[in-house]
Amino acid sequence: MPLHQGRQNPDERPASVNPFYGEANPVSGMIEAPPKHRLPDGPLPPTTALQLVHDELMLDGNSRLNLATFVTTWMEPQAGVLMAECRDKNMIDKDEYPRTAELERRCVAMLADLWNAPDPSAAVGCSTTGSSEACMLAGMALKRRWAQRNADRYPGARPNLIMGVNVQVCWEKFCNFWEVEARQVPMEGDRFHLDPEAAAELCDENTIGVVGILGSTFDGSYEPIEELCAALDRLQERTGLDIPVHVDGASGAMVAPFIDEDLIWDFRLPRVSSINTSGHKYGLVYPGVGWALWRTAAELPEELVFRVNYLGGDMPTFALNFSRPGAQVVAQYYTFLRLGRAGYRAVQQTTRDVARALAERVDCLGDFRLITRGDELPVFAFTTAPEVTAYDVFDVSRRMRESGWLLPAYTFPENREDLSVLRVVCRNGFTSDLADLFVEDLTRLLSDLRRQPHPLTRDKAAETGFHH
Repeated sequence: MPLHQGRQNPDERPASVNPFYGEANPVSGMIEAPPKHRLPDGPLPPTTALQLVHDELMLDGNSRLNLATFVTTWMEPQAGVLMAECRDKNMIDKDEYPRTAELERRCVAMLADLWNAPDPSAAVGCSTTGSSEACMLAGMALKRRWAQRNADRYPGARPNLIMGVNVQVCWEKFCNFWEVEARQVPMEGDRFHLDPEAAAELCDENTIGVVGILGSTFDGSYEPIEELCAALDRLQERTGLDIPVHVDGASGAMVAPFIDEDLIWDFRLPRVSSINTSGHKYGLVYPGVGWALWRTAAELPEELVFRVNYLGGDMPTFALNFSRPGAQVVAQYYTFLRLGRAGYRAVQQTTRDVARALAERVDCLGDFRLITRGDELPVFAFTTAPEVTAYDVFDVSRRMRESGWLLPAYTFPENREDLSVLRVVCRNGFTSDLADLFVEDLTRLLSDLRRQPHPLTRDKAAETGFHH
């Protein structure tokens, strides 16, 4: 979460409020707005408070038109009913809410089966607030297992974690918070994610693991997990180093099992020790819920699991967060039950079809060059064609906001900082009709952009407002 400071020079001048926001008699209701940066002196009528907050939130972007986020922005009304019924249940109180805890256990079992655990009943896992927490937990398990294997050298030796430079920022946070050296494989040329051989070359006796991404938030591409494991197999044959792999499947772990069934990336690879996913991304649940699973209990050191005598019950927990609502876990079970494998396959295939068709239409405009085509994650990235000099991707992003589209523009990391792109994330609910409207709006503004004398973005770093 971002850190906020109180407003330095708060403007607390009274402002007028529509009298209709007050009681039934408009002249007896509120006529001045409450302060914004200190508690009001007294209470407000609930209708007034509701309208004030509602009106301010109207200035937020429309989540359905947010092409930056991977997070689910539409669910069925029935799921909303269940979530409303469970929003007051504390997920951590498994003794008081045993059926909610049972639904969490079933979700873990379903994911273990979906991800081809050798023995799904032996796999262990938990729900989290999202993939970021799940990644932290997986990293903690990797570090603790490494420390156990190297008890004679640790804490003297500094552990390291291998990853591509394209990883989500939560992995950099993990390395910072838990004092692990982050060794990142840079991008090179048209390779925008981790290279298996380059990752293996960075490994040594202090490597706690290698992170493979399924797939990259920069362009939607899958990292080659099977090739990564093969490279680490060869490394072990040469050096004896046995390096585990964690698959960050934030999005792809809920896409590949359904529409890329021949892709080998999961627990079928013996070197994969743990996997995480975001239930609130292509798991099709509102935020925030994630999942972390380990192949067997041996991959999750028992000393990390807290067994708390809490309100009369023995409760094993592995989490960074404690209290949180049970609504999202219940919604995940509802979605698993509602869709099944065939339903998920239909939803994810439709989403990919929309992404691929939209990418082709953007390509046909002539002003852009596709980086990816939406044929892995339902996500594609594109940049301006070499001959386009009148505008840049940041101009496009800014102008598309005028029509309500939140279209992220950003620069790639070190070694490819010359490349700035736009990225479109297609999610369930982003229909072909909305894709038509997107192309119409993009086409309409091109005539104005082509007449610009030069790109209007002065500070690209300031314009890169999307970091996910």
